[in-house]
Formats: sequence, C-alpha cells, structure tokens
Amino acid sequence: MNVWRKVLSLRKATILSTGIISLVLLLTHLKVTMAKQLVQIPTVSIPTVTGTPEGATVTVTMEQDQINVRSGPSTDYPVVGVLIAGQKVPALGRSAGGNWVQIAYPGVQNGVAWVYSPLVTIDGVLPIVEPPPTPTPRTTPTIDPTLAAQFIVELPPTRLPTFTPPPELVLPTIQTNQSNTQTGRVPMGLIIIGLAVVGLFGTLISILRGR
Repeated sequence: MNVWRKVLSLRKATILSTGIISLVLLLTHLKVTMAKQLVQIPTVSIPTVTGTPEGATVTVTMEQDQINVRSGPSTDYPVVGVLIAGQKVPALGRSAGGNWVQIAYPGVQNGVAWVYSPLVTIDGVLPIVEPPPTPTPRTTPTIDPTLAAQFIVELPPTRLPTFTPPPELVLPTIQTNQSNTQTGRVPMGLIIIGLAVVGLFGTLISILRGR
C-alpha cells in the first residue's frame, strides 16, 4: 500500500510540475507577443484626409459622344486629348468672349487645357484668364531647285532601230512538157494488164499440155 501511495504522489507531483511549466511558457509567449505589438504601434499621429470644397466644374453634354481638348482657346491650337459624354472635370477659367473654358487636364503642359463652351455645361462662376501664346503655323518644307537639279540625271533618248523590209521572195517555177510525157511514156496500168494477159495465156497452155 505504501508503494502505491508513493507512486500516486509521484504522478501528482509530475503532473503539477508539468502544468506549472506550461503556464510559465504561455505567459512568456504572451509577454513577447505584447511587446512586439507595442513596438509596432506608431508614435506619430496619423494624418486624416479631409475633403476640400469642390469648385467650378464643366460636364460634357450628352449630345456629344466626345469633344476635343485643345491646348488653347481656338481651333488653331493642337488637340491634346478628348472628353467623353457626361465626363465632369474641374473648370479654372474662361476666355474673354466666353466661348472657351479652361479646365484642369493632367498629363499636358502646365496641366491645363481648353474646351469649347457650347459643348459643355458650366457649373459655377469662372474668371477670365489669359490664353497661352498662339502657336506658330507649321511651315511647309520647300526644296531648293538648284540643289535638286544636282540630283536630276537626264538620260538621252534611245534611238530605235529603223525597220528595213526584206526583198521579195521569188519562187522558181518548173514548166513540164505534157505532150512529151504523154507520148514518150507507157501508162503503168496498161503494162500491168499486158502482164496479166501473158500470164493467163501461159497458165492455159500449161493446163492443155498436162492433158
């Protein structure tokens, strides 16, 4: 009985010590985790984004699929982009006559461009702004005729050979004397008939002698 009691006491002590060790390890792990989280918390204040009041805008009318965006308030300025129907962009100003509206258009020079006012709906009051310098017209390149003449090679005309007709071909004619041919030669048919008659007579004579 004493032995069993000692064994049970030893098991209880082992289980108790194991539980204590596990608890200590768990607490240590929690402390390390909390320390890491405290280190990662920023010490500076996080800035907040606040909305700014929206200024004047222009919206492309739905009657237009798209409109051109130009670098200045005139068709003399080049097209730098387009706006589609219903697109809304910030408006910055207008031309002196009010026919063109300056808009914010990122991606181009100075970040501004112009649209034709009858094609958009203006929401807000726009100040008059100075237009950019008028673009210089494109010059058509000209060729110096003196310089071009140095590269022109004139080929002399080639004279075609003249055609000389060949002399007329004369065919020789052979004249035959029909009278001599008819009188001097015996017809071949007559000769054949004569030979046949001679052979027939020879055959009859041979038959008669045989009797």
